[in-house]
Amino acid sequence: MTLLETGTDRTTNRTLLTWVAEIAELTQPDAIEWCDGSEDEYQRMCGLLLDSGTFQRLNPELRPNSFLARSDPADVARVEDRTFICSDDPDDAGTTNNWRDPAEMRATLGALFAGSMKGRTMYVVPFSMGPLGSPIAHIGIEITDSPYVVVNMRIMTRMGQQVLDVLGDGDFVPCVHSIGAPLAAGQTDVPWPCNADNKYIVHYPATREIWSFGSGYGGNALLGKKCFALRIASTMARDEGWMAEHMLIVKVTSPEGEAKYVAGAFPSACGKTNMAMLIPTIPGWKVETIGDDGRLYAINPEAGFFGVAPGTSEKTNYNAIRTLDENSIFTNTAETPEGDVWWEDMTDEPPARLVDWKGQVWTPESETPAAHPNARFTAPAAQCPSIAPEWEDPKGVPISAILFGGRRATNVPLVTESFDWGHGVFLGSIMSSETTAAAAGAVGNLRFDPFAMLPFCGYNMGDYFAHWLEIGTKSDASKLPKLFWVNWFRKSDDGKFLWPGFGDNSRVLKWVLERVAGTAGYADTAIGRVPTAESLDTTGLDLSAEALAQLLSIDNERWRQEVPQIEEHYAAIGSRLPGELRDQLAALEKRLSA
Repeated sequence: MTLLETGTDRTTNRTLLTWVAEIAELTQPDAIEWCDGSEDEYQRMCGLLLDSGTFQRLNPELRPNSFLARSDPADVARVEDRTFICSDDPDDAGTTNNWRDPAEMRATLGALFAGSMKGRTMYVVPFSMGPLGSPIAHIGIEITDSPYVVVNMRIMTRMGQQVLDVLGDGDFVPCVHSIGAPLAAGQTDVPWPCNADNKYIVHYPATREIWSFGSGYGGNALLGKKCFALRIASTMARDEGWMAEHMLIVKVTSPEGEAKYVAGAFPSACGKTNMAMLIPTIPGWKVETIGDDGRLYAINPEAGFFGVAPGTSEKTNYNAIRTLDENSIFTNTAETPEGDVWWEDMTDEPPARLVDWKGQVWTPESETPAAHPNARFTAPAAQCPSIAPEWEDPKGVPISAILFGGRRATNVPLVTESFDWGHGVFLGSIMSSETTAAAAGAVGNLRFDPFAMLPFCGYNMGDYFAHWLEIGTKSDASKLPKLFWVNWFRKSDDGKFLWPGFGDNSRVLKWVLERVAGTAGYADTAIGRVPTAESLDTTGLDLSAEALAQLLSIDNERWRQEVPQIEEHYAAIGSRLPGELRDQLAALEKRLSA
């Protein structure tokens, strides 16, 4: 059997075998390995990473079967400016994406990938986005020359031979990744190989292909995550009538034992992980995790968490910390003298001495952070103490409510229910966070992140809005989830947070589900329905009546000041913005002036 004939003992899928052979011929690896997803394979890959210096083993008594990696300082985050949507028509990519002509990009990448895996092993990684065999899961195959990608994909997805068995002769999303660092004969490798000069993360929506070159980090290299589950899947969802969203899913159970499922779209730093692993403060209520992302049914496409470490602590997210107790990979965190990990805000006081994410000695007097701000952990979802039994259900779970959240110090109430589906889509389309502080009596500058999808929508954002609106017209309104806008970050005039957040967000979930049932009180405002002071359960909460009133208040004049920023946001989306959303904005202006 020649190098290009490998895999015939693993699958009969001729399309897959031919594609693997073509990529091998282009990239010229020294060997090809088809990953089976076994524990033995995982440990062997970790051994390779230990030998190369990419990994170091953490103290097995403190953090069993866990590893620390330090990346190249030039390869620490998603590279948005090097991320492209290559559609035939640039308007199909829209104004929020970087576009390149598909033929020109194929020529560019063809030259870069030629011989890019020389001196390395090419790994074929079959993975399922969603529970194996689920009718709403989708299969991808990632080709990579990075064992770091292999071990992370085993945690993050359902990966290995079992995926090939489910795939059979079916279709898959082809994902090609190379760190772009070929090795000449006798050349010594570096602990974190990458390409300093060229980085590309490229999506071809028409053929559902993903090609990534030059980076070994995060979503640039773990192509099942943002590239497949959002950018390519969003185009598949548009074409096939479903939804691929950047949302968490939680199961909320009342004291009476009634369970409902809530999804939430939250941009970075807006409380997404805390909500996904929330521990309620109100007696009798229970929140369980489905995922960090007829009736609408949802699955979590991932099998693990790839989360930002800094800011995560037992105080802010106890369940996340417990999820990381073992079997985890940490990237660009600091290391303690005892051989454990540490990052900013993990403890009230930093240790007296650490090794920072660059491998340098660090003390509390150091002028740079000990962990990189985008330091990450990779951990199996099954280890989360709050994981719900249904998280692997191939049928998915029925969604009763969807939350949209931003980070707003002003204007946006604690929770707002939309008047109907179309109005809810309008609220999702204007999700925003303040980038500058508001002057007295005014509104700060806003950064809009519609549906938390701005960096992740694989096609024209105006068409994406239209797809949401179309879902509403094709479904029985009584069976659609109710749509809500939440804001945990409103501040008082003296700059202090009004709402305690964290576990007390369960009080908002309680009101949301009571609104789903039609039992909770509300007041109509110009922007939607907000709780009455009596309908929101604040029992045992140290919250003054004045603070609660401010949390639920609507200032029509300040909202009128916000309208021009919304108009600019819509203008930036371009000509494909649905007219219904312009009508919604006009209706808002009318209500504000009433």
